[in-house]
Amino acid sequence: MTSLRKLGLSDLQVFPLALGGNVFGWTADEAQSFAVLDAYAAAGGNFIDTADAYSAWIPGNEGGESETVIGKWLAARANRSEIVVATKVGAHPSYKGLAAANIKAAAEESLRRLGTDHIDLYYTHFDDETVPVEEIITALDQLVKEGKVREIAASNISPERLQASLDFSEREGLARYVALQPHYNLVSRDTYEGELQETAARAGLAAVPYFALASGFLTGKYRPGASVESARAEKAGQYLESERGQKVLAALDKVAQEHDAEIATVALAWLASRPTVVAPIASARTVEQLPALVAVADLRLTEQDLAELTEASA
Repeated sequence: MTSLRKLGLSDLQVFPLALGGNVFGWTADEAQSFAVLDAYAAAGGNFIDTADAYSAWIPGNEGGESETVIGKWLAARANRSEIVVATKVGAHPSYKGLAAANIKAAAEESLRRLGTDHIDLYYTHFDDETVPVEEIITALDQLVKEGKVREIAASNISPERLQASLDFSEREGLARYVALQPHYNLVSRDTYEGELQETAARAGLAAVPYFALASGFLTGKYRPGASVESARAEKAGQYLESERGQKVLAALDKVAQEHDAEIATVALAWLASRPTVVAPIASARTVEQLPALVAVADLRLTEQDLAELTEASA
């Protein structure tokens, strides 16, 4: 049994890979989504990441599709108590921003779609600088006091606003962020390293990075001359054209070969080893894509492996 990791200063214990729910109700239909969720849970996984906005960007969708699929799965498997459910507020087309009334209304909708009476980890999806941090934290604290949310977290926030939020929570004795969801991976380090990471480290926050595989680039399937059928191929292809992207692929190839591991597993293991990181997020559209992701729980990279990858990605 893979040992779970403590999520920052919270009581939540999570599997070292969070399963991204962005594909559920988008590139994975309900049956596919259930199969992926079943396989993840069977591998010991217990940490599912979604958002109320998934997948509003698809014509005909209105947002909430992913939460609905996850809610149906939780009901069908009767395993709600075993799963740490993380969702987000602020980007749903009908519930944009972080005004207090919006946070409250959006949370009720998420609870309804998820078919549950509580959200384990509730993120502000994108910071809303038009709203004072005092209003945001007070609204989130209210949800915690009502038992509707267990722990709160932030994503896409500046170091300054993050620190101001933490200071307000401390000063007023209100719910405090325990986690941060930054954009962070081997080919995108400056999106987290530096002031934001330092702020998180000082406060004991757990980082749960998104785009952990750089839109699929870090799976190794994007190579010079190879064409890949994927909704995210264009984005991933851009990394291939950079010198850093090529260096990173070469280092990943070498380390993966030495460990007889998948390239994606190595990329996730590097990320999981970084200061503050507790569980990278990665999504699987099919059951076949899942083993390389959950294998991060058991892959132990050497100091030299980690140093080579860090150098290649510098």
